[in-house]
Amino acid sequence: MALMSKLKQAASRATGRMPRILTVKEAWYLTPNMIRVVFAGPELDGFPAGHDGGNCKIMIPDPAETRDAFVARFSGGTPPVRRTYTVRHFDAATQELSIDFVAHGDNGPASRWASHAKPGDFLGFMGPSSPKLVSFEADWYLVAADPSAIPVAAAALEAMPRDAKGVAVFEVTAAEDKQEIDAPAGIEMHWLVHPDPATPSTAQEDFIRALDWPEGRVQTCIAGESGVIKSLRAFLHQEKQLPRADTYISGYWKIGLIEDQHQQMKRAEGG
Repeated sequence: MALMSKLKQAASRATGRMPRILTVKEAWYLTPNMIRVVFAGPELDGFPAGHDGGNCKIMIPDPAETRDAFVARFSGGTPPVRRTYTVRHFDAATQELSIDFVAHGDNGPASRWASHAKPGDFLGFMGPSSPKLVSFEADWYLVAADPSAIPVAAAALEAMPRDAKGVAVFEVTAAEDKQEIDAPAGIEMHWLVHPDPATPSTAQEDFIRALDWPEGRVQTCIAGESGVIKSLRAFLHQEKQLPRADTYISGYWKIGLIEDQHQQMKRAEGG
């Protein structure tokens, strides 16, 4: 039986959903602390266009695990480790999917996998969700992200009308982690350096609080460490009185917690 047929049957029995097994075309360090992995192959047939910035779930094989052994785990074996990532870009013309991984060595299964990724490697994929910003109707935009959220923020900036105005503030580990993003000319781009992501930072909040707040409607795309997000959410909703419908703001991780623990915390808080 063909590999994809086995996968589809296994997925249907296990979850009623159909993971794709994606194959690496190439991988490289986009910056010193960010790895871009590009996937290609027939498994991407039918992948939806227009979902850059949408969430996805990746399922990570064990080191040295064969493709057949990995597929077999979807029919009752030990489930693979899952992590939440962002579709950075899908090129419908070439059928190539890009996902960016924050590089922190072997500290975490996704970073470990990405840091060793080479052509022919594979992982499981489910999704994507819809992008976080799907309509752009504001007079001014505020975008903020740490490394974990640069893909969603960059996708939002690249989708904006070319006459959009606003501010984007990125907090990165080193000055060399600045990326080229096709943002509208009217978006002021700022890059802050915080060399130790494992320690709390108020740099983004301090920067945003010091802005000259504009007149008119404001929309946001903000994501990153949950402690930062909690403070920014209070600032935007309570002090600036922005409607929740206009403020995408989400905690993607929390210092000291792995993803499963962080997701449990978010569910407990109703976030």
